[in-house]
Parts: sequence; C-alpha cells; structure tokens
Amino acid sequence: MINRTVFLLSLITQLLFAQEKDLNLPSLGDRVSGVISLEQEKILGQGFLEQVYAQAPLINDPIIQEYTELLIYRLSETSQVKDRQFTIILIDEKSLNAFAAPGGVIGVNGGLFLNAGNEAQLASVLSHELAHLSQRHFARNILRGKDTNLASSLVMVSAIALAIVSNNPTAFIAGPAALAQQQLRYSRIFEREADRYGFNNLIAAGYDPKGMGEMFESMAKTRKLAGDNPPEFLLTHPVTSSRISDAFNAAERIEFSGGKKNTVNFEFIKGRLKTRYFSSSPQAASRYFKNLYLESPSNENKYAYVKALKLNNEADLAIDLLNEMLDKFPKNLILNITKSEILFHEQRLDDALKNINKVLNISPKNYPASIIKSKILSAKKDTIQAEEILRDLLITKNNDPSLWLQLSEVQRAGKNRIGYHLSRGEYLMLLGDFENALNQFRFALGLSNNSFQISETIMTKINLAQKKLGTRRGF
Repeated sequence: MINRTVFLLSLITQLLFAQEKDLNLPSLGDRVSGVISLEQEKILGQGFLEQVYAQAPLINDPIIQEYTELLIYRLSETSQVKDRQFTIILIDEKSLNAFAAPGGVIGVNGGLFLNAGNEAQLASVLSHELAHLSQRHFARNILRGKDTNLASSLVMVSAIALAIVSNNPTAFIAGPAALAQQQLRYSRIFEREADRYGFNNLIAAGYDPKGMGEMFESMAKTRKLAGDNPPEFLLTHPVTSSRISDAFNAAERIEFSGGKKNTVNFEFIKGRLKTRYFSSSPQAASRYFKNLYLESPSNENKYAYVKALKLNNEADLAIDLLNEMLDKFPKNLILNITKSEILFHEQRLDDALKNINKVLNISPKNYPASIIKSKILSAKKDTIQAEEILRDLLITKNNDPSLWLQLSEVQRAGKNRIGYHLSRGEYLMLLGDFENALNQFRFALGLSNNSFQISETIMTKINLAQKKLGTRRGF
C-alpha cells in the first residue's frame, strides 16, 4: 500500500510541477560517473569538510546535532539517495542557509531553524537538499561544463566552502575559483527537479504537503525584506512565484490526510537556538524570554525561557519550569538531557549523573546523553570511564572532530599524555591541518617508550599524515 501511494504521488507531482519534456535532463548513468565517480565525489566531500571544519564557526551542540541527524536520516529513508552515509554539519550562523556538497555532506545553518515555522517546513528544505545529492547535481553541472578535471573540481568545492565560511557569496568571483560561482548556483532545471523529488520525499516521509509551499512563501518574504543583502541560500536557490504556486498547487491536488506538520522536538530545538542567537546580556535574555513566554506560552517559548534562565544562573527556576514540562512529556529526551545540563552547569554532579543515567536507561548510548555523562565523569575525576564513553561513540562517529577534541581534553585531565597527543592529532587531521597533526603524532611516538604495538599504531598515523601533507604540497 505504501509503495503504491509513493508511486501515485510521484506520478502526480511529475505532472503538477512544470512539464519537463523540453528540459533535456541527462540520465544518471555511466555518463555522469564517467566524469565524476561516486568515489571521486567522496574525495571532493572530504576536501570540502576540511575547509569548513578548519574555518567555519560550528554549532558544537550534541542535542541540536542529534535532532538534525535523526531528521535527515528519516527523510533519507524515503528519498532517492542510495548511499545514506552522510556527514551533517551545523554552521553557527543565524542567516538562512542549507547546502549539500559531494560525498553526502549536508550543512545546515542555525538560521534555517529560526526561519522555519514548523518541522514540515524545515523538512521541505532538507528534502530539497537530499534531492540535489540523489540526482547528483554537482556532477551533472560538471558534465555540462567544459572542464571535467578532478583538480578543477577540488578548486570549485574549496571556493564553495570559502563562500559558506565567510557567508559571502561574492567570494566565488576571486582568482581561479571564479568558475565555482556557476557550479553552486544550480540551473532552473536542477532546482525544479530538486523541488519535485524533494516534494515526493516530504510526503513519503509523512509530512504535510503544504510544508514546501509555506517555506517557499516564507523565504520569498525574507528575500523581499533583505533588499540588496539577501541570505546566501536565496541567491543559490532563488524563490520565484512559479515555484511557490507549483508547490501549493501540487499540495492542493493530492488527497493526503494525516500529514505531520510539527513536533514538540522541533519546538524545543528552535527555542534552544532562539536563546543562542539572542545578542544581549544574560539578564536581558531572561527578561525578554520571560515576557515572550507569558505573552505566548508555547513549548518553544517556554524552553527558550528555561535556557535563558540557565544562562543567567537562575538554575532553580529553570529546573522548576523543566519539571513542569517533564510532567507533560516525561520521557522526552531533550528535556531530560537539558535538566542534566543545568545540574552539571551548577556543579551538582551527583544529581546530574543520576539524572543522565535515567536517560541512558531509556535510550542506551544516546549521543548527547553520552556526551554530557562523559563531561560529568571527567569533572568527578573519573577520566577512565569518561574516556571509554567517548571511544564507544567514536566507533560510529570516527569523523566527528568535536568528539576527538573532547576526548583529548579528557585524556589531558587524566594525564594520558600519549592518548592526548593521538586524539589531538586525529582532530587536526579532520581539520586538514596535517602539519600540526604530524607534530602531535611525533610527540606521541616520543612518549611510547619503544613499545612495539603502540609505536606501530603511531607510525601508521604518521605515515598517513605525511602522505596527506605530501599530496597537498604536490609531491
């Protein structure tokens, strides 16, 4: 029944969105892979990540990270993406932006959450970006161009990363990266194709079909208010009146009941980010979000008020409000982890540990809960167990620089000097800082006391860093 529904939705939306018989779309077969293979796209994605990790302001917030990852992976299950090994990065910037880069890289600005009215609207943008990946639009843009050299593609990806890091789309026009300006700005054909596949995905994932049109409408208003300085996303993904009407017309003609519009977790995450981007003092934040909550007592505003109270060191009132929310949502992981965060912030370590253990009983190995437990244990001087928790997370998140950085800090606190240098080296490798990573590995080797097994492991890392450094230098 589900497959039949998805098939019908696909057929309907192909008819509803602009007729594409005249668009001459290239097929997704050997022709594209012959220009940029999937393996080469992963190489491009790694280069992109190194640029972003090294230079972009990132949101290092496990709760927001977990929510975003779960949402994207749920959407990917009903998408056309075949390889669902994603790297999801959160950019600490309150402007509206999201992007998909080769190799399964998906980036989301904090501002995207602020500009989305509900989870269906947020999901519509993420579905659109997943469609860029599934339809291999970057590779197909290369195919349309004259230069199909992988090195040129690396230059393009670096330029894209530069524009994202600097939040300055005009960064594309400088030097040899000028070609990248056209490579990120997908054609009208590709944008409409991403709309169509994204729309199908949005409905197949169980969301309100009006979410895409509502988000387009909101983005159009943002573009109008921005004047000469629109967000980068609205330059690379221009919203036209026809895209808005196509999305609403498609939604109106589909008989689809029960589509999800919002979730309480989206409200909490948006509230968390609203507090993060409040630019005034903690005292002013506490007053502002208190008034906002009293005027409009939504879950979003109440959670934002709790976060503001924490920032202003009003922990008792924050916990009282959280307990009220937990009476309504007793098993909500975000609320329970937030309570542990506040207790930890107040150095009530035993209470924080007791509370986070309850969370982990409900959700074993939960990422944000494990992170906060590691921090609590490290503060209690139990660095061995804190290190074990992080190593367990690294089994599945080996490419997460923030995890390696936290592990190195725990190891330094526990006087594990070899472990500290190795973890710091892994962190620097992910940032593309191969020279300093090499130095860290050499420090670790000098401390190994000629232990054969440890020395062999370290030498493997040294050789990899040297190889990466040599490739960058061109020899």
